[in-house]
Amino acid sequence: MLQSAQYSLDMIQDEARELVHKGKVSRQQPIYLLCQFIPAREWAFVECELERCNFLLRDRIGDLVGREHWDND
Repeated sequence: MLQSAQYSLDMIQDEARELVHKGKVSRQQPIYLLCQFIPAREWAFVECELERCNFLLRDRIGDLVGREHWDND
């Protein structure tokens, strides 16, 4: 779980990738579902960073995390 009020896009993407990997969220779900895993008092910082990077909360998590690399392909 992210703890700092300093959120970079890389940090948000890493957190989202980890949640997808653990099966807690799906790549097809909207980004706003990530708010369930980030403290409410810090969500505004995340939202501002996403907006600054041209992501909408209704965009898919898959758009945020990008393509996945599979070693076994």
